Amino acid sequence: MSDTSQLLVRRIRDGTVIDHIEPGKALVVLRALNITGREGNVITVALNVPSSKHGKKDIIKVENRFLETDETNKLALIAPHATINIIKDYRLVEKRKILLPDSIVGIFKCPNLKCISNSGEEIRSSIDIIDKEKLVLKCRYCTRTLSTDELIF
Repeated sequence: MSDTSQLLVRRIRDGTVIDHIEPGKALVVLRALNITGREGNVITVALNVPSSKHGKKDIIKVENRFLETDETNKLALIAPHATINIIKDYRLVEKRKILLPDSIVGIFKCPNLKCISNSGEEIRSSIDIIDKEKLVLKCRYCTRTLSTDELIF
């Protein structure tokens, strides 16, 4: 007999589990990582799941997909408390905490259209993290202060 109060989510054989996402942000995470489902991988999204540590959380499971470093950097701005669990043959083989780097290079575009990083030249954007607690960001080239929403959407 099963306990109906437990969350029943299928285990994945190989892939990535993004756990401890702030409640309500899983869909933003999917959009930022360009995970659409068109790739053919099974994707499980659980929103507002009970969490003993945080009250509620979101969880994403993506089969046959392993996050790269630049993708992890994107998550640092959207879901700074998330953990990345790499699963192989149904076993946890790696657990990563997301750490906000001092700067993020070549991942996000500066929203300032006049910034040199948007000139069409071979200049990769560089966003410096000025305050990691309050998430104060600044473009290294045009020095514009940015919000995470400006970079993600």
